[in-house]
Amino acid sequence: MFTTAIAGSLPKPAWLAETEKLWPQWSTQGPELQQAKADATLLWIKAQEDAGLDVIGDGEQARQHFVHGFVEQVEGIDFENKVTMGIRNNRYDAQVPQVVAPLRLKGRVHAFEAQLARAHTKKKLKFTLPGPMTIVDTVADRFYGDKVKMAMAFAELLNQEALALQADGVDIIQFDEPAFNVYMDEAADWGVKALEVAARGLTCTTAVHICYGYGIEANNKWKETLGHEWRQYEKVFPALAKSSIQQVSLECMHSHVPMEMMKLLEGKDVMVGVIDVANPAIETPEEIADTIGRALQFVPKNRLIACTNCGLAPMSRAVAEAKLKALAEGAKLASQRYA
Repeated sequence: MFTTAIAGSLPKPAWLAETEKLWPQWSTQGPELQQAKADATLLWIKAQEDAGLDVIGDGEQARQHFVHGFVEQVEGIDFENKVTMGIRNNRYDAQVPQVVAPLRLKGRVHAFEAQLARAHTKKKLKFTLPGPMTIVDTVADRFYGDKVKMAMAFAELLNQEALALQADGVDIIQFDEPAFNVYMDEAADWGVKALEVAARGLTCTTAVHICYGYGIEANNKWKETLGHEWRQYEKVFPALAKSSIQQVSLECMHSHVPMEMMKLLEGKDVMVGVIDVANPAIETPEEIADTIGRALQFVPKNRLIACTNCGLAPMSRAVAEAKLKALAEGAKLASQRYA
């Protein structure tokens, strides 16, 4: 009864890249790297299917980072001269490329991994793209001088790639917007509008993932400052409820997000995060079913999708595999309980 899916990323095997890192260095290069990316993608498709998940992703194996994997294929961006910039409202510093000229796609961005994944699973295929607001927050602007204008430029490029991914046979296109939880007023104002531009013309299912970040130290410390209730979703959810985006992902397991926030998403499918990505402990099926049960107070059964809080990229491969299995088992138990 309850569909299962991951938010997006999965750990990279050691033979592909450094392990348990958010910005890992590749372990090889050239044709060998391309083959390693393909092998890792197929490995994780098999692992998701073996775990019993309903919606399959590529695990973002061909991308070093969920944002830079896209912007590397954009003209007008200088990757040679990166600068240090505080991102997510200066939560942590990162080495970021600079936008120095008008933005254009060099060509297709994710055709290789999307077509590979489509050819190797008969299940529904989800593909993730960074949202325009989050891209703007992860690059340095040396050209546009206006982040809304730059966001709309990125949104147009995202739309080009999203339409191409749809033509590749992708069933669900998800835009990742962690910045929505940081710049709440701007997210509700122009962030959702930019998202609508990125999704324009899509007839496949559209989704947005809004999280509190990977389980890295900087994010964990930030969460400690947010108090006993995390109400960041409160401003953007009403704007998303009015938008054309069909699915919305939120954190739930071990978070301080009040569950009644889900009521603000009436009419949307809700991807309820029931797997904690900041804790290596493996959730039990009972814990997951209990969380789903509490969410059902605010989300209709036919609207609830059991998901991970965020990506699993910085975790160990063994932990990630165990969490995938727990996700499927917990959703199955919930289906039996709440049928």
